[in-house]
Amino acid sequence: MDLESFQASFDGEPGYLDWAAFGPLSPSVRTESHADAELLGSGRRTGIDMVKDHELEASDLLAELLMTDASHVTFQPSTTYGLMQALYGLTGGLLLGRHEFPSLTVTAQRAAAARGALVPQWVEPESGFMTPEVVRDALTDDTAAVAVSLVDFRTGYRADLTALRDVIGDRLLIVDAMQGFGVVEADYPAADVVCGNGYKWLRAGRGTGFAWYGDRALERLEPVLSGFAGADGDTLAGAGPIPSVAASAQRFTVATADHLAVARLATALRDIRDLGVDVIERELAERTKDVIFFADRYEVPVLTPRDAEHRAGIVTLAPAAQDAAPLAASLVNHGLTVTVRAGLVRVAPHVGTGADTLRLFGDALAAFSSARVW
Repeated sequence: MDLESFQASFDGEPGYLDWAAFGPLSPSVRTESHADAELLGSGRRTGIDMVKDHELEASDLLAELLMTDASHVTFQPSTTYGLMQALYGLTGGLLLGRHEFPSLTVTAQRAAAARGALVPQWVEPESGFMTPEVVRDALTDDTAAVAVSLVDFRTGYRADLTALRDVIGDRLLIVDAMQGFGVVEADYPAADVVCGNGYKWLRAGRGTGFAWYGDRALERLEPVLSGFAGADGDTLAGAGPIPSVAASAQRFTVATADHLAVARLATALRDIRDLGVDVIERELAERTKDVIFFADRYEVPVLTPRDAEHRAGIVTLAPAAQDAAPLAASLVNHGLTVTVRAGLVRVAPHVGTGADTLRLFGDALAAFSSARVW
């Protein structure tokens, strides 16, 4: 797939700038989903097995994009499920930002309360960014792991996994890659756990979660939430002994994967792989640059880092308190879809965001600016 074809696959109406919240399904994913549903509706074993075979394809594609091998990859119902497997199995201090997405903060608190083995070590950086320097200064002798988002859902800050690995040493690095996987290149092997989902930037729909657990994670994390899919051997053999947990990353799974969801994920991953994450990252950087250009033109403060290497697809606008509601209203009135939360306006374009949508965005900011009371 070339860039022009990939961009043409964004066939929704102009005005959608909310890819960090949900990614409307791509044409190839929709086509695959319909075809697989028909196969599963046939009742034929061959059709059922054909859909199931997408699991092997998706595993290989994930391994390629994560720069690992398929044996370390698992399928999860969501990003949160993969993170739960890691955090519930962790013993010791977990360093994380207090304003991270709830997949990390809530899970950390629940894991601490449930087992008493994990101890959250909360960080509130003044900048809002979990930089290597912030992490280094917050580490203690009791810190067993550090958890970060590859791209922060609130500020759009993009973490430097290589630098974080250098700072934390032999501690576990747990990464929520939801807002960056597939659209920016990252040093995934520097991490020990990487979790994500295909329902936003990959355009694969919900239920397409995945997780990768490296060798250190296999050694140090307890498989607390392991189910029959994570067992070593045949769990249907009869009344014999219950099999022990698998030695591989499959120990961090509960049940059989949803093969319709896995098929959607495989299709989306194939499109990403064929075009190249580097191409997507380069084009997405141009779209976010356009958003920042209009924000600057109409004097709307930008919270997201301006350096391309420190951002991905999210640009967060931070208007003055009295301007937040009028700005949000102007965006809606011009047919734009964004996320507004706690006085911040999150704008998230994608590679297929066209000039018509950016023009609407500029018009919305112009209208807001002309009506603003100084």
